[in-house]
Amino acid sequence: MKYTYKTVNICSKEITFDINDNVITNVEFVDGCNGNLKAISHLIDGWTVEKIIEKCSGIICERKLTSCSDQLAQGVKKAYEDLENCI
Repeated sequence: MKYTYKTVNICSKEITFDINDNVITNVEFVDGCNGNLKAISHLIDGWTVEKIIEKCSGIICERKLTSCSDQLAQGVKKAYEDLENCI
């Protein structure tokens, strides 16, 4: 299932990804630090929701209380919860 997460308080405007069971693939960030976000997308491709939450939650960017990585963790968590509610 393709999922789009609207981010808050970061340079990237949204994150899209595929979620199948609890595996995340095809992550794409709209706007933000292009090279870094492409690297993150490649590194986490095929990771589970749980692993992304474990590794990416709580990372902050400068004076913000969040980051692109943290927003990714929040987005995959929400997508997984939405998917579970549909079953």
